[in-house]
Amino acid sequence: MTQVQIRLSEKVVKEIDRWVVEKGFKSRSDAIRAIIAFYEEREETRKFFRMLASRSEEARKHPEMLVSLEE
Repeated sequence: MTQVQIRLSEKVVKEIDRWVVEKGFKSRSDAIRAIIAFYEEREETRKFFRMLASRSEEARKHPEMLVSLEE
């Protein structure tokens, strides 16, 4: 794993320290990795939602292209 250094405000560091205690993370690094993983998952969910919305719009424009679920 690659190590990086970042600068954070004291307020953010205190919040991370609170998460370490309250959520049971082993370290600040573990808490930050979890935050990044959550962010990545949220972005993938948003991407999936946009795809569904696009497909839904296509279905409204071209209902003849839909496949019946009753066949």
